[in-house]
Amino acid sequence: MLGNVLFAFAGTPLVAALALGLLGAAGGIFWPGFNAMIGAVVPSGIRQRYFGINFTLVNLGIGLGGVLSATIVDVHRPGTFVATYLGNAVSFLAPLAVLLGPLRHVSGKVAHPVSELDGSPVRTSYLDILRDRAMLPVIALTFMSAFVGYAQSEAGFTAYARLVGEVSTRTIGYAFAANTATIVLLQLLVLQRIEGRRRTRVIVVLSVLWSVSWLMTGLSGLLPGSASAAALIIGGSAVFALGETLLQPTIPAITNDLSPDHLRGRYNAVMAGAFQLAAITGPVVAGLMLGARLNLEFIGLLILGCGVMALIAFAVEHRIPDQANGITARGAELSRA
Repeated sequence: MLGNVLFAFAGTPLVAALALGLLGAAGGIFWPGFNAMIGAVVPSGIRQRYFGINFTLVNLGIGLGGVLSATIVDVHRPGTFVATYLGNAVSFLAPLAVLLGPLRHVSGKVAHPVSELDGSPVRTSYLDILRDRAMLPVIALTFMSAFVGYAQSEAGFTAYARLVGEVSTRTIGYAFAANTATIVLLQLLVLQRIEGRRRTRVIVVLSVLWSVSWLMTGLSGLLPGSASAAALIIGGSAVFALGETLLQPTIPAITNDLSPDHLRGRYNAVMAGAFQLAAITGPVVAGLMLGARLNLEFIGLLILGCGVMALIAFAVEHRIPDQANGITARGAELSRA
């Protein structure tokens, strides 16, 4: 809330930077804390469904928020931006009420392991996570999925579409609309289709879909400024969204099924850190490569990254138990099919 209020009245780059810093710190706290709370509250058997439904609602909120702000803001009336940021600050009263109301009894306190010698609590650290052989490839998978996925969809995709594909900004807007609509319309159907199947195999399918998406985006550069380029950009964004519906129910569920209760917060924090590292490095790589006109090489790098994701997914499959991979006694037969 404070970050949005500061942003509303920012009159210098320093104040704006402070506001962005507060918003970034809030996100750094929120997502691992939120996922850890879900891991503690939602039983393992339905976590995959929950994360998928949550992703649908997040995208629906993003879409509605974008439409609402677009109807309010006017570049010729700075006060409309102030009103939007202040309205966003007020909107956080809703989750605050839920956290202080219905969720106030969710303590998150769990039993910690104790020493067999003297009964004292066993000290834990982030090194315990790095010693978990099953988690290391999952961390790598999170980084790669964020690097070739979200980091590029927000930076590399828009830059390539505008500078290389030479499509209009309106086309890019339509592409993001197609992305959101695909997620909202198909996520529940996808959840039904992947129920009981190996999450690692679902990620392999995701890798194929994202490869196709980046190939479509790359082909737009061969037909710059044309209707075909616009169709490729919009279609590629929709295919990318279909891949997203496979990603969001799987990796968070794997993470929380692997983590012991007393380290759940740290497991989710490490995964959030891997995601943020990719979110920082991804746009830098995109900027350097597209700035140097290495357009085909950039698309090739992303397609190669999708292939690496698939290989890591197979490595994860051999290190995690069936339960963490979404396989139950009832789902084993379906997975083999």
